[in-house]
Amino acid sequence: MAPLRGRRTARRTLLGTLTGMLLAVSTIMVAPAASAQIPGQDEIAKSPNMELLANIPKQGPMAGVNNLGSDWAFQGKYAYGGNYAGFTVYDVSKPATPKVVAVVSCVGAQNDVSVAGNLLFLSTDSSRSDDSCQSTSKPASDPTAWEGIKIFDISNPAAPRYLKSVETKCGSHTHTLVPGGKGVSYLYVSSYFPADNFPDCQPPHDLVSIIKVPMSNPTAAAVIAEPNLFPDGGFPGGTEDPNDVEYTYPTTGCHDLTAYPKYKIMAGACMGDGILMDISNPEKPYVIDNVRDDENFQFWHSATFNNKANKIVFTDELGGGGWATCNEEIGPEKGANAIYEIKGKGDKRTLKFASYYKIPRPNADTENCVAHNGSLIPVKGKDIMVQAWYQGGISVWEFTNSRKPKEIGWIERGPLSTTQMIIGGSWSAYYYNGYIFSNDIQKGLDVVKITDKRTDKGAKVRMPELNAQTQPDYFDLD
Repeated sequence: MAPLRGRRTARRTLLGTLTGMLLAVSTIMVAPAASAQIPGQDEIAKSPNMELLANIPKQGPMAGVNNLGSDWAFQGKYAYGGNYAGFTVYDVSKPATPKVVAVVSCVGAQNDVSVAGNLLFLSTDSSRSDDSCQSTSKPASDPTAWEGIKIFDISNPAAPRYLKSVETKCGSHTHTLVPGGKGVSYLYVSSYFPADNFPDCQPPHDLVSIIKVPMSNPTAAAVIAEPNLFPDGGFPGGTEDPNDVEYTYPTTGCHDLTAYPKYKIMAGACMGDGILMDISNPEKPYVIDNVRDDENFQFWHSATFNNKANKIVFTDELGGGGWATCNEEIGPEKGANAIYEIKGKGDKRTLKFASYYKIPRPNADTENCVAHNGSLIPVKGKDIMVQAWYQGGISVWEFTNSRKPKEIGWIERGPLSTTQMIIGGSWSAYYYNGYIFSNDIQKGLDVVKITDKRTDKGAKVRMPELNAQTQPDYFDLD
């Protein structure tokens, strides 16, 4: 869920290089791929069934090129957009004319968000001097450094109020909300990249941190469990050069987890492993099955169930989101989605590979492009997903036939630059109450409409709330 994975650049090779790419405009001159299919600089190209309805640029402290737009959460008429510098609250009751309601300055990459009731949860995976929104950077090797979860009161969306922080091991790169019933919610915190000189992030770090939140008393939120998901150590990783597309990451934690509370299951994208988990007891999750793909997957990044919970779409964030991987040289199977079918029942369930899906359009060599965050479009009897691909734009695609996925619609901008790599494009593209909302890393909020007989029924499904990593059964809402 992030081109920049955390703050621990001292222990990265590939990702150390990406940090520089993401925190400053690259000065390396790159020749763009030659193709008539690639739109011109900042030019919008799209399929006939897709339309850009609105754009609101990043606001105030969010606007800098280094302050990347990140994840989304939705509640009622409001959309909450994360950014490395904080988060923005939008009124999207009229999607063609959205309005900015509040801009909350709170530095702490990558600031992924989720909402529940009157609370907003914010992930900090950036080693900070303290837990305030005015903190400064501090080395992770310093035992006084802080990172983890921040909790805000959003009972007044126009004036969010910071309530509480919870420190977690290795920070919080992403988090997943799991409803617990009886006024309790759980946050499953994903983090990774431990190091021997980090006092609060020691290897092997094969765990997730579980925070229990009493919803009526959020200041009592605390870590209540740290289950080890990989007692065997997880995938050991490849031995090649990490700057090579053939490199595969060892598992040292999870990048992203997606819960499907109705079925009491969770899918995990955990660097070198894709996992299916049982969360019947949310304080004691356990792994049912895991899969690996050391041939084509470099970094298991995120996961999405289909509505029937018999398939999972895993993504591979090849190059950490900072490479141009949507081209003929990389090909259709690296930096792609992998569709897995769930076979069997109970603890005997297994994951069976079906196919890969990658956008079929080439991108310029100055465009970072790889599979990233998306959500289902709720069409009964069909498996259809909208997905962000950074500067590859937004793709709407169908995987009802697991072995023959196909694109339904798409929209993208041309490269931010034709001579140098500038990190940009759609980070998260989610479908909410009939519209696609994209958090563009550089361009801000995009509202997109798809008009197609294959997806139109999805516009009739109305949801009171959406955290994409906490999947609902869309048709329980009819």
